[in-house]
Amino acid sequence: MDTSTPAPIIVTALFGPADTAVFDDLRRTHFPPERNQLAAHLTMFHHLAPSLERELKQRLTAETRGVPAPEARIAGVMSLGRGVAFRIDCPELEEVRANLADAFETVLTPQDRSGWRPHVTVQNKVDPAVAKALKASLEADFRPRSARIVGLASWWYRGGPWEPLSRHIFA
Repeated sequence: MDTSTPAPIIVTALFGPADTAVFDDLRRTHFPPERNQLAAHLTMFHHLAPSLERELKQRLTAETRGVPAPEARIAGVMSLGRGVAFRIDCPELEEVRANLADAFETVLTPQDRSGWRPHVTVQNKVDPAVAKALKASLEADFRPRSARIVGLASWWYRGGPWEPLSRHIFA
């Protein structure tokens, strides 16, 4: 992995250990193994310019330092077409994302500018019929429940598993 070349930055919300374990178990079971290179995550931004590193870290610190952890809810099962995810509702996290989007508005990629559907992917890049079957199975037992968001993280994206850049933990 070439760490000398600037790489795009990804921003995620971090779940508590119990929720991460549940999501990771589902990913190990349902994600194609050759594509499952990451722990479960909730992506807030897919591609920020590497030149934003310093300002991004400052803003993530400001959004988390001394701030109580937001209350999140696993609200439903959603189709990704060729995959399945859990929809996450968290107004406080949506506000954090909106603040960051406003700050970086002029440099956001079209994907990051086009709105945000907070979710945790448990399956992707499979035949649509396989995804449809998993969605039906997960919906049969689904009950909305709370989830713990413990912080925010940024990552370098260099084509494979993400390289940690920074972690910012809520109070």
